[in-house]
Amino acid sequence: MPYPTAVDPRFESFLTDSVIGRHCTWKNRPGYKPIFFILAAVIFTFAVLMPPTQGMLDMVKREAPAGYELAPGTKSITDTVNQKLRPQAFAAGQAADKQTAQAAMKPLLSNYQVAQMAKMTICILFLAVFLWGTEALPLGATDIMVGVMLYLFSILPIDEISKAYMTDAVVFIFGILAVAVGVAKTGLDRRIGLILLGRIKSARSFALVFLPMLALSAGFLSGHALVALLIPVLMGIYKVTCRINGVKRDRALAIFLFLGVCFAANHGGLGSPAAAGRNAIMVGYLTDYGIPITFLAWMKAGIPFVPVMSWAIGLYMYLRLKPKFQVKGINPSQAIRAEMAGMPKFGGREAIMAVILVLLVLAWVLFGAHVGLGGITLYAVMAMFLLHIITWKDVQDGVAFDVVGLYAAACAMGAALKFTGGACGWRRPSSVSCPTCSPRAMAW
Repeated sequence: MPYPTAVDPRFESFLTDSVIGRHCTWKNRPGYKPIFFILAAVIFTFAVLMPPTQGMLDMVKREAPAGYELAPGTKSITDTVNQKLRPQAFAAGQAADKQTAQAAMKPLLSNYQVAQMAKMTICILFLAVFLWGTEALPLGATDIMVGVMLYLFSILPIDEISKAYMTDAVVFIFGILAVAVGVAKTGLDRRIGLILLGRIKSARSFALVFLPMLALSAGFLSGHALVALLIPVLMGIYKVTCRINGVKRDRALAIFLFLGVCFAANHGGLGSPAAAGRNAIMVGYLTDYGIPITFLAWMKAGIPFVPVMSWAIGLYMYLRLKPKFQVKGINPSQAIRAEMAGMPKFGGREAIMAVILVLLVLAWVLFGAHVGLGGITLYAVMAMFLLHIITWKDVQDGVAFDVVGLYAAACAMGAALKFTGGACGWRRPSSVSCPTCSPRAMAW
C-alpha cells in the first residue's frame, strides 16, 4: 500500500496547502490580488516622485499655521518636525552654533523635505485605504505595511509608531470585541434580541417600537452582533408569515424586516463610543487635538439623535413597503414565544455577564474621562477570564485581530498626518485654512 504524500488530500491539510502555495499564480483571490497590488504600487511610486504642491511648501514654512499644534520653542511645521527627527541639529541651530549644526550627524530638514514628507504620508494613507478596500493584500498585512512605510520613509520614529499602534482607542476596540464574545457565548445577546421582539404584534409596532429599541441597544452592544443574532429569528418569522398567508415569496416584507434591522443598528452606533470602533478612533483624534470628549458627553450628543432617526427610518420603511406586502400582516411575537420557550432560564454565567456589562457601562460613564476607556474595558475582559465566562481560545476565535490592527494602523496614520501637517495639505490657496483644523472647528 503506497504511503500518502503531501499532495494526497487524505494527508495533513496544512502540508497540502503549503505545497499548493509554492506555485506562483496571477489569479486574484481575497487577500491576494497581484494585479491590483502592482497597479497601486505603480501609482504610489509616481505620486511619491512628484514634487509637493506649492500649498504644502507654504504651509510647512508659515509661522504659527492655523490648527497645527506646534511643539514648544518652534515657529513652523518644519521646526516641529526637525525638533523631533533632528533634535541635535535643531538644538544647535537654535543656539546659533553653526559649526555644531554642520557637524551634527543628521542635518536639518528643509521646507521642501518636510513638505515632501507630508505628501508621502497622504500617499501612504490612500495606498492603505485602497488595499483595505480591495483586499489586494490581507487586512493584517496592510496593517503592518502602514507601520513599515512610516518607518521606511522616516516619517515617525519607531517608538512613536509603536505608541500610535497601542493607543487607548485601540485597547478599547480590542476590549469591546472581547466583551462581545462573552455576550454571544453566554447567549445574552440572543435573549436581549428576543425580549425586544417579544411584544411586537404588527408591522407598525415593528417599525415604530422595535427598531428604535434596537437602535438604542446597538449604542452599547455590538451592532453587527445584534443583527447577526436577529437575522435567523427574522428569517423564521418571514417563513412562518408567508406559509400562513399562502404566499411563496414576499419581497417587500423581506426588505422591511432585514434592511430595517440593519439601518436601525447602523444609526444606533452613534449612541456611545462603545458601539463601534470608528467611535473610539474619533475619541482618540479629539483627544490628540486637545478637545477630549468623555463617554457621558458623547452620549448627551448621540443618544437623543438615535431614537429620533430610528423612528424616522421605521416610519419611512413602513409607509414605503407596507402597502406592497403580499401577506395580510405579521405577528413576530408568535414565533418569539416558541423561540424563548426553548431557552434556559436566566441565570448562571449569563446573569454574571449581564452584571459585568452593566457595571462596564457605568464605569465608562463615571470614570472614563479620568482613566480612559481602554483600561476600564480590559478590567471587564479580565473579570470574564477570572469568572470563566470566556477562555483565550474564545478570544482567538471570536476577535478579529486584523480588524483591531486596522484601527491601530488608522491611529498611526492619524498621528503621522497630524505630525507632518498632511491632514491640512490638501488645501489649494495658502490663505484658505483647512476646515478640519480651523480655529472655529478646533473650538468645537
